[in-house]
Amino acid sequence: MIAFSLVNDFPKRRSEMVEGIHYYIENEYFVFTEQYHLMKGQCCQNGCRHCVYGFKNQFL
Repeated sequence: MIAFSLVNDFPKRRSEMVEGIHYYIENEYFVFTEQYHLMKGQCCQNGCRHCVYGFKNQFL
């Protein structure tokens, strides 16, 4: 998966995201994948389920 992020740009628009690679839908919510977070390159500190940067939301 890391190789995918090296040869593909981070999606700048929702229409550029691919379901199953950048996100999946669970209970009508978008859940961003580890691949998406790797491609993003930084932590948003929102406590995302698949955070690759080690941020844990203390309120969840």
